Amino acid sequence: MGAGREARCAAIIGTGLIGQGWAIVFARKGWAVRLYDVNAAMLAEARSLILRQLRELETQGLLTGADAIIERVHVAASLADAVKGACYIQENSPEKVEIKRALFSELDAAAEPDAVIGSSTSSIPASQFTEHLAGRHRCLVAHPVNPPYLIPVVELCPAPWTSPQALDAATAAMTAIGQKPVLVRREIEGFILNRLQGALLHEAFRLAKEGIASAEDIDVTVKDGLGLRWSFMGPFETIDLNAPGGIADYCARYGGLYQSIGADQGECVAWDGALVEALEHERRSLLPQEDLAKRRFWRDEKLMRLMRHKQENGDNHG
Repeated sequence: MGAGREARCAAIIGTGLIGQGWAIVFARKGWAVRLYDVNAAMLAEARSLILRQLRELETQGLLTGADAIIERVHVAASLADAVKGACYIQENSPEKVEIKRALFSELDAAAEPDAVIGSSTSSIPASQFTEHLAGRHRCLVAHPVNPPYLIPVVELCPAPWTSPQALDAATAAMTAIGQKPVLVRREIEGFILNRLQGALLHEAFRLAKEGIASAEDIDVTVKDGLGLRWSFMGPFETIDLNAPGGIADYCARYGGLYQSIGADQGECVAWDGALVEALEHERRSLLPQEDLAKRRFWRDEKLMRLMRHKQENGDNHG
């Protein structure tokens, strides 16, 4: 670590919802946080929006000292000021390769030599925007789930040239701030979470298109069925516990069924046209457009209660 370096300082580049979320994640664990955004208006309001969310988390019993935490969050006048002295940098720019290539060029040139640079991209492998960099060895994807201060999983996906040291440092940083890093062993579009979510969404769209069930009944099947188990265990543990002899027994019992179902799921349903219009009509009949923002706050409050329950009761083995 360089001379005069703050032991725990993170730079957050891009201050939209994800950037604000990352700021909360780092600051609540005692890190100094510097914010920067090319959008001056967005940057100007970021700190107040972060404080508002911190106070809501405090109200829900998920943290204490919101006013003290926000004092660790500072707005930087330039990108260079934001990354100076930072040991970790999190980039949160739009999902466009050309934007990320240009921004990572700036970050690589301005950042401390041993600072790790992570990208919040949800779909683009790091090799597509870091190959040209002199410091490409310290760049990787660190894909969070929105909002990261309530959902702790972060997918770490190195490029082919990301060094083991940078990956270890990113893993250590994510662990230190209370996130749960998972390793994507090789680059793949969408990483793990979006591919799993996509598989469920594709089948949900297919069931809706074929008139098997309404959008609401499909949602109920997940939220009052599969989702109850999935809130504290994953798909492999689920089936491991759903047969007397464990996962091998489950596969022996039901493998043929799922192979038959899978053979019927080869083609993806297009998310457009009359199907999307019908789904939009059904969703808006259940939730008017003007109530979307209010419902998002409802969602976050539910997530806070679930997170508090998991913190209080634990969700690990044993």
